[in-house]
Amino acid sequence: MRFARLADGGTVALTDVPEPSAGPGEIVVSLAACGVCGTDLEKLRGNYRSAGILGHEPVGRVALVGAGVRDVAVGDRVFVHHHVSCGQCEVCARGDPTFCPSYSRTNIDPGGFADAFRVPEANVRRGAVLPLDPTVSWDVGALLEPAGCAVTALRRVGLSAGASVWVLGLGPVGILCARLARALGAGWVGGSEVSPLRRTVAERGGIDATADPREDGAVARAVAKGTGDRGVDLAIVATGHPAVAREATRLVRRGGTVNLFGVPEAGSRLDADLQDLYLRGVRLIPSYATTEPDIAEVQRLVVTGRLALGDLVTHRLPLAEVAEAFRLAGRPDEAVKVVVTGPAG
Repeated sequence: MRFARLADGGTVALTDVPEPSAGPGEIVVSLAACGVCGTDLEKLRGNYRSAGILGHEPVGRVALVGAGVRDVAVGDRVFVHHHVSCGQCEVCARGDPTFCPSYSRTNIDPGGFADAFRVPEANVRRGAVLPLDPTVSWDVGALLEPAGCAVTALRRVGLSAGASVWVLGLGPVGILCARLARALGAGWVGGSEVSPLRRTVAERGGIDATADPREDGAVARAVAKGTGDRGVDLAIVATGHPAVAREATRLVRRGGTVNLFGVPEAGSRLDADLQDLYLRGVRLIPSYATTEPDIAEVQRLVVTGRLALGDLVTHRLPLAEVAEAFRLAGRPDEAVKVVVTGPAG
């Protein structure tokens, strides 16, 4: 079968690998769709320390079920979460499951950009296989994981009802952060983005204000207008650029919070005035990945009509054109969310 892997020169290439089988407690899923994530692009650029497996937003139909598997049947439409925590260590016990030492060591095999993939026993046992509601399309299903990451981040920082929020970077996950903030009770939501296309999509989704960060003073003016010169309660850094993180610290109010959401390049440094952060009481809180309950919450919000996701998908390409999908995903003026489709889609 076909499988997309990291290749030399920062590229992605299709290769042939044996079709997976389902061992005891495992399942095999035939791919319907998998989104291209910003972390996939960072892996191609060599900027991500985690394992080089591509594709972690997959949905599809169950093709094989191993011995001992219950509650999952051949033909089921499912979303599969690629990572699961152990649920037993000290980190999990204190409520930080995505920082569990074993979390990133669990993964689907060979990855989400494949005709089919094997889901390990630990993932199946720990509830990482979520049934898709009949009303949820494949495209929307492929957005459940990144949207789940946004929910996890907002829970981690403690989003309060009526809060003001500014999202720095309105790529796919930035737009998801903005929409989830609104769905979960934020009172005013704005964001900055260099791409006119992505600003338009964000505005279409109900964001209150957008600004081009290349325009001198535009972001500060928008935040001042939206918050009465107070500064936002929460600034979400939905990009990995250190300069953007520094900008976020200047946009929050006294006692405000900066959420480090986007993955910084390995070795990045935050050049900020620490005394200023100290005197203003600014909190910096990172958030990494998501959990099965938060992914399920996203699906509930979609099914009940409180959250729209499908319009973020601007391009759908078959697995045979995965290299072009990655090219488009890296071109913010051409695409918002790019989805790769498989045989079940």
